[in-house]
Amino acid sequence: MTEQNTKTKPRLKERYDTEIVPAIMEKFGYKNRFQVPRVRGITINMGLGAGAQDMKLIEDAQAELAIIAGQRAVVTKAKKAISNFKIRKGSAVGCAVTLRKAHMYEFLDRLISIALPRIKDFRGVPNKSFDKDGNYSLGIKEHTIFPELDIDKVAKVKGMTVTITMTKSSKEASMELLRFFGMPFANK
Repeated sequence: MTEQNTKTKPRLKERYDTEIVPAIMEKFGYKNRFQVPRVRGITINMGLGAGAQDMKLIEDAQAELAIIAGQRAVVTKAKKAISNFKIRKGSAVGCAVTLRKAHMYEFLDRLISIALPRIKDFRGVPNKSFDKDGNYSLGIKEHTIFPELDIDKVAKVKGMTVTITMTKSSKEASMELLRFFGMPFANK
């Protein structure tokens, strides 16, 4: 007898399907559920200019980002040489990972409910970081806010950028979607 793989739907995805879509449809007067913005992917990026001289720094960042995201990160290379920063074209300058489907919802859930509240003197995330297509970008100064990392093994605290890519929608609809997910926006 074979054992069936019974995967449960991520908590935020379940909430999106049952509660959030009808609420946004009602608020914005959408006739079709496909007009409601959806999260297409989350890109996490760590830029490490000093990594051009120290490959160990890049390897550590890649391993730590893999622990945070739950998926292997790729090393990003410099597109052109910048002599003032001693960076050559093609040298490693950071690492990035793109999350989709269940990984994306699970990471977003951990970011909103666990990691962001651990930031010292946290007053909310900026609500002005949306682009014209409704995508949201968030800068994090310390990657150690994620509890998956063993702080004793982290050699250097690194910053990271989290970009939440949405289906093309208005800034207001995207903000409302993230607000329903529980994103703590600052009241500005």
